[in-house]
Amino acid sequence: MISHIYKKEDDLKYKENLKKKILKLKKEKHAVIIVHNYQRDEVQDIADISGDSLALSQAAVEADAKVIVFCGVDFMAESASILNPDKIVLLPVKEAGCPMADMVTVERLREKRNKYPDAAVVCYVNSSAQIKAESDICCTSSNAIQIVQSLKDCKEVIFVPDKNLGRYVQQNVPDKNIILWEGFCPTHIRVSKEEILKAKTDHSEAEVVAHPECNPDVLSVSDHICSTGGMFKYVKASKSKEFIIVTESGMLYRLRKDNPDKKFYVPTDRLVCPTMKLTTLGWVAHSLEAMEHEIRISGDIRDRAYKALERMLNVSGEKPGASLAGY
Repeated sequence: MISHIYKKEDDLKYKENLKKKILKLKKEKHAVIIVHNYQRDEVQDIADISGDSLALSQAAVEADAKVIVFCGVDFMAESASILNPDKIVLLPVKEAGCPMADMVTVERLREKRNKYPDAAVVCYVNSSAQIKAESDICCTSSNAIQIVQSLKDCKEVIFVPDKNLGRYVQQNVPDKNIILWEGFCPTHIRVSKEEILKAKTDHSEAEVVAHPECNPDVLSVSDHICSTGGMFKYVKASKSKEFIIVTESGMLYRLRKDNPDKKFYVPTDRLVCPTMKLTTLGWVAHSLEAMEHEIRISGDIRDRAYKALERMLNVSGEKPGASLAGY
């Protein structure tokens, strides 16, 4: 027991020393640390800006910094580079990728476009820069319905890569034919309808708030469906005191900090994204010290991907550089 206590104290001391080192390096490098909602608790603690992927990339545009340390996964750092071509964007762990983003390739997307030549390609921001460059317009989980509705002259839409978000859009935009890609989030599909129902039985006063990347049967028994940014807004405005949060478990850290008078539960302990948890304080410190690993999107890929993002921002009433908090 005593050795366990010492180990815990040593770990806390180690983390505090790393936080001090990161703060020192951040000032020396004129850097800003941007952290996704799904990151480890201690990494969220060092954030200058926290939120979800596109909101973070947009916030970086306004940040007075030369270096952006993006604590997330690779497609997020790519979006930050696309929107911030004059800044150095660092991804602390180069292996931090997104399995769903890897489920669509340029070659296969071009084949699909050839099969449906009249269809518009709507690309979820959870995708690579190369896929964004092949798309007509991007969307987020928050504005996907609005984006698809804006395509007035297109009756068919190829929606990549998440089939669950695509199904959710189809339900809300019945006048379009949504051609689904067979992609999915390996984390969000880990929860079952039965687990949601059990959680509702265990916490009868709790509202179920789910991300649209979840399977349709899970969404069918949820009280509210929204993006991670939308979850913060919904929970804050709700009169309910208890919530079952159906998305990556890292969300609970900030939800609890921002709403100390409310209780939050997850329906299963399997709602953990392994690649989101790869980033540690040690890797952030190393990234700043060694200036690794730089993510830079340039040339034709950057230009075309930027246009797809810009079209989305114009539809949403935003412009590159404006705040996208809530996406």
